[in-house]
Amino acid sequence: MKLEPKAILQIQKPMEEVFEGIVNPLHMTKYFIAESSGRLESGNEVVWKFPEFSEKFPITEIHTKSPHTISFVWDPETVVNIKLEEQKDQSTIVRVNEKGKELNEKNLAWALENSGGWANFLACLKAYLEYGIELRKGAFDFMRNNSTTS
Repeated sequence: MKLEPKAILQIQKPMEEVFEGIVNPLHMTKYFIAESSGRLESGNEVVWKFPEFSEKFPITEIHTKSPHTISFVWDPETVVNIKLEEQKDQSTIVRVNEKGKELNEKNLAWALENSGGWANFLACLKAYLEYGIELRKGAFDFMRNNSTTS
């Protein structure tokens, strides 16, 4: 059995705007990451830096189909899939799932943590796109000295 952390949220913005908010590092650094070496685009490989971790994370096997899907690998065992669904009211449902790890005690803890992480990602994306609020700013400063891994 493979584990699959998931999160879903509706954002009151058009699908194209939500897609750009996810793939463009100028936006992502306002709600998710501290640094990125480039856009999430098919064929690219980028490196992300999070404010709460000292490590940098390579993002590989990026595939995008604007404005509907984004997928990438940031852990050799898993693939992140983000799907956007336009609604009649011009809002967008965003679904995130991460697949690949086998069921065991260590990976179960990982799945629970990542489900919360993706829910946080979506809440921060919503706050940023709808209201210009950077929810993540300072939210994880307490982790800087307490963690050396993701």
